[in-house]
Formats: sequence, structure tokens, C-alpha cells
Amino acid sequence: MSLEFKRLTYYDRVNEIIDGLRLKDSPNDNQIIKNRFLYEVMHYEYKRDSTKKYYDSLRFIMTIGSILLPAILSIGQMDPAKLPKNFEAITYWTSWSLSLTITACNGFLQLFSLDKNYIAYSLVTEQLKTEGWQYFQLSGKYENADNHQQSFKQFCKSIEGVKRKQIEQEYNGKGEDKKNKFNFDKELNNTLPPQYQNSSGTSGPLPNPSPNPLQSIGSAIEMVDTVGELKDSLEGGQSGKKIAKSITDDVIDKSLERVEEGRPNAK
Repeated sequence: MSLEFKRLTYYDRVNEIIDGLRLKDSPNDNQIIKNRFLYEVMHYEYKRDSTKKYYDSLRFIMTIGSILLPAILSIGQMDPAKLPKNFEAITYWTSWSLSLTITACNGFLQLFSLDKNYIAYSLVTEQLKTEGWQYFQLSGKYENADNHQQSFKQFCKSIEGVKRKQIEQEYNGKGEDKKNKFNFDKELNNTLPPQYQNSSGTSGPLPNPSPNPLQSIGSAIEMVDTVGELKDSLEGGQSGKKIAKSITDDVIDKSLERVEEGRPNAK
């Protein structure tokens, strides 16, 4: 393998392959692959390399500064008599400059998201290259195609899908989401019995269920006990009258609460 072949760019390696593809009678499809696929690969390669350059530079400065800063501060712990003149001032301003430089580099790194962008551009570049080589070789998802013309539309759709995902990630996922969203009201309405379902597809308030017989019997027993206590209280003189009055008020309040609960909601 010659050194000249190793130095060829992706454009030089793929351009002749695209020209040799037999896609219909006109070369329009070949130009579409060049202008859409090959251009995107070169574009993201450039963005990846540019981002990598700034990312590596800032990370290098931060690493060197993080090493030098504690080393300079530790020198100040030596005997002042053994240190040069004005060493304290030099150490102070050097430490301040290194701290400011490290903070600024880290701030630029986070502000422009260089680490995330570098990884994203690298992934997109490799995805596009893998998609292209599979199409050129008719392998992978294109292995069932007889020729490149038959799988041309599928290849274009795959390229657009990779591009769309990258755009959505680059702009924080604010792209248009065409997926069907989960409709909680509709799913809940489908799980309810037919008599409780609404024609609009949303679950409404359930009708008041029939009174529980056991609950009615319990209420009747409670009422009998209350009447018995009322009778005993009336026989107990003045204090019994006060107790009877409080019990009567309690019975009236409970009766009003039951009436309010049984009353249908006003529309």
C-alpha cells in the first residue's frame, strides 16, 4: 500500500465510486449523492476537526494549569529566607493568572459545548460513512437489492434520517415530533366498562353507585343507638337535657350530610 493512497481524503476515495454508479440514464442521481451525501460527510468532518482543535487546546491548557497551580503554591511554603526577593508577589500574581486562565477555559468549554459537539460530529460522520459504504457495497440493509438503482431511494431516506436526528440534537431536541403521543384519557376510557364510557373518548365522572345494603343497615343501627341515648338522656334531668340537645344537633348534622351526599351535582 503506497503512502499516496493513505493520504487520500474521503472525497478522493468516494468521488470516483459515485461517478461509476449506474443510476438510470441521467447523471442526476449521481449528482444528488454528491451534493447531499458526500457534501454532508465533508461538512461534518470539517466541523469535527475544527471542534477537536479548540477542544484539545482548551483541555491542554486546563491540564497544564491544574498541574502548575498547586506546584507554585507549594513553593511558597518554603523558608522565606531561601526564596528570591519579591517571590511572594510573583507567586500571588502567577497563581491568580493560572486560576483565571483555567476558569476561563472551562467556561468556554461549557459555553460552546465543545466536548458534546465533538462527540456528536464524530458520530454523525461515522454513521454517514457507514451508510455510504453499505450502499456502495450493497451490504447490510441493502443486501437484498439487485443494483444501486433499486436501493437509491432507501439510501436517500437513511441519509435524511441521520441528518434530521443530528439537527434535533444540535438544537436541544426542539425539532417537530411527529410520533403519536400517549393519550391517557383515551386509554382510560377504553379500560372502563361500557356503561361508564363517554362518547367523546374521555372518561367523565362516574355515576353514583347504588347504596350498599350493609352501609344502610349500619346507618339504621347507628340511628337506633342514638335514639336510645337520647331517651336515656331525657330521663336524666337538667344535665340530661344538655346532652340530649347536643345529641340532637349531632343527629341533625349527620342527616344533612347524608342528604347533601345523595343530592346530584348541579350542572
